[in-house]
Amino acid sequence: MMTIDRRGLLRGAALSSGGLVLGAWTPLGANTPDAMPVVSGDLIELRIARLNRTVDGRPTRAIGINGMSPAPLIRLREGRRARIRVTNDLDVDTSLHWHGLLVPFQYDGVPGVSFPGIAPGQSFLYDFPVRQNGTYWYHSHSGGQEQTGLYGPIVIDPAAPDPVAYDREHVIVLSDHSRASPEAIFRRLKVQPGYYNFQRQTLAGLLAGRDQPAENRKHWGAMRMDPADIADATGATYTYLVNGHGPADNWTGTFRAGERVRLRIVNASAMTTFNVRIPNLPLTIVQADGLNVAPVTVDEFQIGVAETYDAIVIPQDRAYTLVGESVDRSGMARATLSPRAGMVAPVPPLRPRPLATMTDMGMGTMDHAPPRAPDPTAEQNASRRLATDDAPDHAAMDHETMEHDGMDHGAMKMRDFAAAPQMAKTPGVQTISPMPADRTGYPGQGLENVGHRVLTYRQLRALERNPDVRAAGRQIDVHLTGNMERFMWGFDGKRMVDTHEPFAFVLGERVRINLINDTMMAHPIHLHGHFFELVTGQGDHAPRKHTVIVQPGGMVSVDLTADAPGDWAFHCHMLYHMLAGMMRVVTVRPAGGAA
Repeated sequence: MMTIDRRGLLRGAALSSGGLVLGAWTPLGANTPDAMPVVSGDLIELRIARLNRTVDGRPTRAIGINGMSPAPLIRLREGRRARIRVTNDLDVDTSLHWHGLLVPFQYDGVPGVSFPGIAPGQSFLYDFPVRQNGTYWYHSHSGGQEQTGLYGPIVIDPAAPDPVAYDREHVIVLSDHSRASPEAIFRRLKVQPGYYNFQRQTLAGLLAGRDQPAENRKHWGAMRMDPADIADATGATYTYLVNGHGPADNWTGTFRAGERVRLRIVNASAMTTFNVRIPNLPLTIVQADGLNVAPVTVDEFQIGVAETYDAIVIPQDRAYTLVGESVDRSGMARATLSPRAGMVAPVPPLRPRPLATMTDMGMGTMDHAPPRAPDPTAEQNASRRLATDDAPDHAAMDHETMEHDGMDHGAMKMRDFAAAPQMAKTPGVQTISPMPADRTGYPGQGLENVGHRVLTYRQLRALERNPDVRAAGRQIDVHLTGNMERFMWGFDGKRMVDTHEPFAFVLGERVRINLINDTMMAHPIHLHGHFFELVTGQGDHAPRKHTVIVQPGGMVSVDLTADAPGDWAFHCHMLYHMLAGMMRVVTVRPAGGAA
């Protein structure tokens, strides 16, 4: 995508004098063939059209902006106004959503929720104040078009001095690319949900018992589920990209030894959770979802679909490999950071696949995370029955009594609707987690025992005090539900098409939302138009995010200030989960219900 030297950026901005594109300016240290232009200025023109792209030497059709995919980097400044005219040169409707940006709802870019969409041959002018700074991204919210390449990064420079010191930056856009159309991928998942799972347990593996204990294998078989079912669409159809380049293309970003290099990392994939690391180079996380956090140094982190993280690295005079390993380890995105062109570093092999556990089925936690510190915002919500981080006695647990179909055979049920009275009793509810646990101290599937430091949500602490530290006035439970055998997904057992009832909030109210994952897959849940605070024991410095991974069988509590009037999309950011139904509307209205 882009490498930017800060002094060069200032020179380029001065030369542009509010112009449209800085593409003619070559930033210091850029890998020029791979550098992509920046669009900026008083009026930004974006034109959406079909195009040809080449990934690892193979041509394919795509959709992009201004003749490129990924789309160009949009550079804005906090406190100014963004005016972005989008023209649709496709033969179908399109849209652009500014992911994580706080905009008036009519400019949020979700067809059928906040505006009608952009018809073929038409233009739409997005016009909104820039109220924040940080790393964000934009993508289509129409017909799965982000899967075909319609996505790009956004960087918003702060109005005040940046608290993060750095000498150079690279924008790193991770994504998943398939030569199959999104319609074909979705159709195959609906017909056979395990279509792309080439890492299933084999009969030989079951007989040999290499994967897991015999007792667990029996339970998985009784529940008609596969513990290797970690991802829906996998490396069987995807090539994993860095800035539009496949592993063989090897996108390269340069640096000078000893510089503080800021990596602005965006997960713009359709379906892929990445585990990101740079072997032999620590990463100091300084920003999450565009907002500054107290620096925390790790060796690896998991990034869900639509999340962003900024990290500072201080590389020495050698090449490094940046690895974005897919969560199921069916493939990886790969790039190089190098002090000189032509240098490469060893590419580590894919690590062994992870397998889901009983914890991922919502049967209590074995994550062994440290207890949470008291959270002052939780005091008036203490009456809620929440799962704790105390690990249950799994040796004493009678798994024979766990019941999958809702019939009461014993002590624990896997489909107990009494535990979720708001749940719709539909075929879309395959299981209801009997013991959902707070897993915000969990590093992510496959990262439990890697032997180095891995980021968890509990390590994130906002750099500044939260703007609203009131305790929640009420709370709601939202269950993430699914039927993996039928590829049905929803909230509280309902798909988007099954209900017109929104999640309704009063303007200005403070609400605790308990996101409870009743499925054995992680879901990155995104709320448009708002940030929320993760309830992780950080008190008035709770990390604020717009997207959060809810781990399998786990739960995440967030505190929301409903401060943006309008109708907002609320959904899982796994593209095909959203298309299959895991999406609802959040409506925020003043007291009394006035629009």
